[in-house]
Amino acid sequence: MTDAVPYSRIDRLTHRLAFRSSILQGVLSDAETKLLAGRWIDFQARQPIFITSLPRAGTTIILGALHRLPGLAAHTYRDMPFLLAPVLWNRLSSSFHRRSAVRERAHGDGLAVNEDSPEAFEEVLWQKFYVDKYKANRIDLWRESDIDARFTKYMRDHMKKIVALRQPQHPLNGRYISKNNANVARIELLRIMMPDAFIIVPLRHPVEHAISMLRQHRNFLSQHTTDSFIRDYMADLGHFEFGALHKPIAVDGLTDLIGDLKTDSIDYWLAYWVSVFEYLATQQGIHFVSYESLCESPNEGIAGLADHLEIQADADAIAGAAGVFRPVPPARSDTENLPDMLTDRALSVYENLKQKCLLRP
Repeated sequence: MTDAVPYSRIDRLTHRLAFRSSILQGVLSDAETKLLAGRWIDFQARQPIFITSLPRAGTTIILGALHRLPGLAAHTYRDMPFLLAPVLWNRLSSSFHRRSAVRERAHGDGLAVNEDSPEAFEEVLWQKFYVDKYKANRIDLWRESDIDARFTKYMRDHMKKIVALRQPQHPLNGRYISKNNANVARIELLRIMMPDAFIIVPLRHPVEHAISMLRQHRNFLSQHTTDSFIRDYMADLGHFEFGALHKPIAVDGLTDLIGDLKTDSIDYWLAYWVSVFEYLATQQGIHFVSYESLCESPNEGIAGLADHLEIQADADAIAGAAGVFRPVPPARSDTENLPDMLTDRALSVYENLKQKCLLRP
């Protein structure tokens, strides 16, 4: 976010130039392919790892932890703003690369980042190819019938670029990793596009999760009102989770459950949780991970997750990755009078999905 990785006036101007001109992005992307394809053509980017869930489930901290393990490559803030031409932009911008001190990101959740921190920038690719999925008030699901061979190749090539940038010494076994909450909407498609991929879905206690989402929604409602650049920045990156930009993922049954609930109520976010996780419970090829278990036993959790993901990492690497986690805070007693029926339904889904977790609370 913009106050976590400070944007000067020049940075903001460059960002607006990049995202207000699809022509410029396209020209740079084409130039990158013509001039620099040799940088990534021999890379494989096999077994990519996609971390997805509703926001505030621990996706960012899991990405940050796994990113510390050997051989993994993710988008970082250095790829901004020309995300469609990361290799070319890295070359053009290398002379003024800087490394600033880490700062807390805009969410106010204690997570600190700088230019080399991994971040969720992958959605820009999906927005470019699947414009019709982004409606005014929702994001539609991707189905198997939405497969596009051109996009599959484009995505594979893009993953190779990121591996070539971040893991140049691993052309054959470097692996792409991303955090993208909107990938919840395209589980069916990802399984076909990337049959060798691992899809990781953090699971968090629904009441705590809903409270956290409501808090961030209110946080970004305020930020979007007071700083138009933050609103534009998040829209450009396809971050529609919270605030004035909020667009729910239109899973089956969402409309019936949410009804006329207002987004500034805890009922809405708990109903959204139920809708999404009931949908995820029906999907194949998902690896659920307990957020609470990772926080309570991070060394054991990261070691088990690395083993499941077929990541070779020694004890020091595991300890370094585990070090990003913090203890789970005490459960909040204030649930704002949540409706019993909705709470019971959420807890039932949660208890069932816990049994599927790689790491159980």
